[in-house]
Amino acid sequence: MGTQQWLQIYDPLGNPLLSTLIAALPVVVLLASIAFLHIRIHYSALIGLGVALGAALLVYRMPFKVAAATTLFGAAYGLFPIGWIILNLIFLYQLTVQKGLFNILRANLAALAPDPRIQVILIAFSFGAFFEGAAGFGTPVAVTAAILIQLGFRPLAASGLSLIANTAPVAYGALGTPIIVLSAVTGLDLHELSAMTGRQLPFFSLIVPFWVVWAFAGFRGMLGVWPAALTAGVAFAIPQFLVSNLHGPWLVDIVASMCSMVAVGALLRFWQPGDNWTPAENQNHSPAPAHSQHTKSEVVRAWVPWILLSVCVFIWGTPQARKFLNGSASLKAAVEELRLPITVGERSFDVHLPLPAAADSLRFSGQVTSPEFKVANLHDVVVRTPPVVPAPTPDKPTKPEEAVFRLNWLSATGSGILVSAVLAGLIMGCGVKEMLKSYWETLIRVRYSLVTIAAMLALGYVTRYSGTDATLGLALAKTGALYPFFGTLLGWLGVALTGSDTASNVLFGSLQKITAEQINVSPTLMAAANSSGGVMGKMVDAQSIVVASTATNWYGHEGAILRYVFFHSIALAALVGVLVYLQAYVFPFTRMVVH
Repeated sequence: MGTQQWLQIYDPLGNPLLSTLIAALPVVVLLASIAFLHIRIHYSALIGLGVALGAALLVYRMPFKVAAATTLFGAAYGLFPIGWIILNLIFLYQLTVQKGLFNILRANLAALAPDPRIQVILIAFSFGAFFEGAAGFGTPVAVTAAILIQLGFRPLAASGLSLIANTAPVAYGALGTPIIVLSAVTGLDLHELSAMTGRQLPFFSLIVPFWVVWAFAGFRGMLGVWPAALTAGVAFAIPQFLVSNLHGPWLVDIVASMCSMVAVGALLRFWQPGDNWTPAENQNHSPAPAHSQHTKSEVVRAWVPWILLSVCVFIWGTPQARKFLNGSASLKAAVEELRLPITVGERSFDVHLPLPAAADSLRFSGQVTSPEFKVANLHDVVVRTPPVVPAPTPDKPTKPEEAVFRLNWLSATGSGILVSAVLAGLIMGCGVKEMLKSYWETLIRVRYSLVTIAAMLALGYVTRYSGTDATLGLALAKTGALYPFFGTLLGWLGVALTGSDTASNVLFGSLQKITAEQINVSPTLMAAANSSGGVMGKMVDAQSIVVASTATNWYGHEGAILRYVFFHSIALAALVGVLVYLQAYVFPFTRMVVH
């Protein structure tokens, strides 16, 4: 017999102010222990989790079995797929370091773009956006932070700048997953949500390249590279707007990031900064070698692992590959979905990869490659209640919250990274024994990071299933005419709590729609604002900070990273809120709203 359903309550103390203070306590304790008490982050995460469980059990009256199942579910999700990505990415990085290839890559990048301000734009913003679009889940921060630190950036700058730059692409990360999920949660049209988000974020795609250089080099240092910052921003923002409005959410980041990288590369062929800027001591940078003394073949070998990584992450991120690897389609059926319709004059035909008939029988078993486990004592047990969800009707009762752990070990992004690491290791001449030894050393290195990510995701899941997140959301929803501004900050709060724009959209998407309808504002505008505002919370969530500290081998200094990025996160989120407020009420911004 299953566990009895449990209905969430959002004002357990009968006083909205007191209930909100209790709901905020886990977040306040977590951030204070990291930033001000300087407690090591894995201990801080466990303390925050303990406070969240205390609030859920003692104040919100969540059943003990349900709370325990929620904790285990969140921890498991933290280890897989997120921890799986970090483990394998650091493994690849370690192999390149051991073989001396990372030093070659560092020298080559320094020769191509010797100015560290350009390196920030090209790597943290443009290149990071590609990995966000292909994979998400912390991959861009881990990759760009690891590269920046090898270019001479000190750990604080490498971590903080990667986090700040990884903002504008997040809403379309992992091939548009946050927007796709937002549409599913709210029932709003997918293309309208994609278009509306694409009428908000391009403004910040223009701003972020300037902002991240300003954070690193100061205002005068930023002015010295304004052509590069403008080129990167414009070349990203225009495709971001066009693809999101004319096509949909799937390829926005992939197309925009490639346009941005190509544009900056073309600019550097005939322009270089002429202000003779040099980093000061407080800018956390030690210059990398300006000239590469390595042969062409050595440079190619140094780039191979990262090219393999990009290719594998992109392939693993496509819906067709996921279907095949999860056992949902045969190889032939998956490839046939890649057909491109071409029109020449009045004739139309498909371009596709021909495969033999035998490919139709090449298919994985979904029960083996993508088993699903319904979490006992949690699946279909927790029921959200109005006003967070629409009031139930006889025809449309409220659906209980699902809790299904999907162990898609073959199609997971981390598995694609592992494949690229193994292939790169073989190309670099690593033996199997050497790679196993390196993998074990990597596991030892990231063990505390994995504990932290597991505890952080457990905390996020406890706040979600207990309803404390909704209490915080309802407090912001009571701001009346100012709701377009504060509703945007609700998205920021969701990502800061969960570490995921997708999860924030799941948590608050319905609430945004319901509240918008009550105050006569476009539901599409506010649902998109949840995702657009949420991207600015990505730099302060503990999961992303742990990813950055692990990639830079600076574990234990997460408080310094949080203090470095916190102002930038709040300021950018507030600017998104101002834009959404203008789009809600002020002409001509109201003309931008998708109806």
